[in-house]
Amino acid sequence: MAMHDIADEGDVKRLVDTFYEKVLVDPVIGYIFTDVAAISMEHHMPVLYSFWEMVLLAKEGYKDNPMAKHKALNKLVPLTHEHFARWLLLWEGNVKEQFEGVVAEQAIARAKNIAALMEYKVQQGK
Repeated sequence: MAMHDIADEGDVKRLVDTFYEKVLVDPVIGYIFTDVAAISMEHHMPVLYSFWEMVLLAKEGYKDNPMAKHKALNKLVPLTHEHFARWLLLWEGNVKEQFEGVVAEQAIARAKNIAALMEYKVQQGK
């Protein structure tokens, strides 16, 4: 099957769903999601869909504050450079497995920017 670019909400949902299938079982960062944050996938996934639809498709509707959530999480378990690098590695690999095109490349570039800013602010306590 030929790959296509990320074009709509269904593509974003597929990207996020397949990414989290990898993240939740990952030996480096999985425990942060399953044990430390103990996220409810039923609640968390619609928030993530909305976030990435905003980032990649310029869709309005996302109202959450991911920085505050990651700062609070950092108090429970220190989020290290290794954690952010692993998240990025999994994200980039997942994007490239499924999509190609301008928006797919933006998904990778924006994730790198988001992770770098998040890592900096979390570790600075800002």
